Amino acid sequence: MIELGHGTHVGLRRTRNEDTYHADVSLGLFLVADGMGGHQHGEVASALVRDAVVELVGSGRGLIEAVNGAADRLLAHTRPSFDALPMGTTIAALRIIGDGYEVAWVGDSRIYLWTQALCRISHDHSLVQALVEAGQLDPAQASRHPQRNLLTQALGVTATEQLHIGIARGALEPGMTFLLCTDGLTECVDDASIARTIARHDLAAQECADQLLLSALDAGGDDNITGVVVRCR
Repeated sequence: MIELGHGTHVGLRRTRNEDTYHADVSLGLFLVADGMGGHQHGEVASALVRDAVVELVGSGRGLIEAVNGAADRLLAHTRPSFDALPMGTTIAALRIIGDGYEVAWVGDSRIYLWTQALCRISHDHSLVQALVEAGQLDPAQASRHPQRNLLTQALGVTATEQLHIGIARGALEPGMTFLLCTDGLTECVDDASIARTIARHDLAAQECADQLLLSALDAGGDDNITGVVVRCR
């Protein structure tokens, strides 16, 4: 049994919401996407990728194949408009099939898993994450780095042959809770606060999602904020 919570908010400093998400228990597919490009380009990019992944998974494609297919569609959509602003999007996706799960991500939208503690499954495709992995920055420095939002991978921006989709798989167990979220949430709410909220099984999954969005708004709400909570009973 899957219990679901989800929500998105434009934030307190933006006029447009370039985030989008999809949550479909019957298909076992959950995702968030954070568009970029300015004006309407970001919201078009994230919606196009969302719809492509949903369509491809619904037609029987695997999650990784669907993300690759969505990336191809976005690149094809942008090629005729050389005078337009660049269009790109992150993605963080979860697919539940039977007693297993798989996740895929590109960019800095994140996937967390709570069992007895909070674990971040995904790793950011960003400049500062690369510097952390190279030992040139510690995580505390990375969280304050002025270029922390500079991505090294994004759908619609990274060429198909250079695209590296993050992948993880595992067995599904009762009590697992997944959180998929955009950086508008994680820029404002640290992992310890996320863990305290997700761990509260006295709250419904929707209440957890609502609380996370409110926490991000209370902390400034500088960006669009999106989260999907998937709890396995």
